[in-house]
Amino acid sequence: MAAWTSRSREIFVAAVLVLLALNLVVLAAAYPETTAIDSGCCGTRLLAKDFSAFYTAAWRLVHNPGQTYTSGYVNDGEYHVLPQPESYKYLPSFLLMVLPFTALPYQQALTAFDIFQFLLLPLVALLVYELTKEKGVAVALAVAIIALLLPSPSLHWSLSAAYYWQWGEGQSKVVETFLLLLGLYLGKARRPLLSGAVFALGAFDPRFALAALPLFVMYNRPAIRRAFGAGAATLLATNLTLLIPGLGGGFLTMLLTSGITTPLYWYALIPLLTIVALTVVNIRPVIAAFRPSKILTHT
Repeated sequence: MAAWTSRSREIFVAAVLVLLALNLVVLAAAYPETTAIDSGCCGTRLLAKDFSAFYTAAWRLVHNPGQTYTSGYVNDGEYHVLPQPESYKYLPSFLLMVLPFTALPYQQALTAFDIFQFLLLPLVALLVYELTKEKGVAVALAVAIIALLLPSPSLHWSLSAAYYWQWGEGQSKVVETFLLLLGLYLGKARRPLLSGAVFALGAFDPRFALAALPLFVMYNRPAIRRAFGAGAATLLATNLTLLIPGLGGGFLTMLLTSGITTPLYWYALIPLLTIVALTVVNIRPVIAAFRPSKILTHT
């Protein structure tokens, strides 16, 4: 175990403050993008922001649930995002988190969602510290740099392409990273029921939860059955809306068409590379957690 001195903690805190300041620069640079109608980072046609998918689907979940996964504008009283709202591609559970933002007008809601997620970044830094403190300050700093900034300076996308488009599109990758890391930390803190429940809340885009699953097993190894049970129960409870006629069918249609083929855009690297970094620095205990003797012992 690498010992942390008071000097080490001061270095880590100072580095985190610098990373947050730099990310604030990225947020300011990306703000005009939130109001633009363009082709985004990687397209060729005019598109609304990704947040339009969340905002519109959350409104539909309450007012017209059968149309939650319908592509494009529906003339049912919803706010008309130009040129048309993007398609919603996550589990319905995420919409429960978005619902409070629908109390605001669309553009204000997007800005509030970005600010809310920026305010989560200090907590992400704390979770990184808790998950890496045994590895030493150098490892903690390396993971923090990935999670809090993921630097890739460019002329057009500020200091970080990933975070520029995270903020510019009103994406959800910070809250997802926060929930997955919190679920892992709760497992490490020997709270398997809470670990499973929080991890399931962060699984609304299942790709990143699957990537983090080996870490989840490692941290919850002494009580893996309880952790999985709590996760499964939470996943089912928060997605019961799939039983609503039209909503479940719409989800399956989306999943089998555009959902499966959705590429990893810049902002997807925020949770993905954070998870990969944590897996790499814990590779030995991760492998050990999947040895047959360990699985039989703890399940």
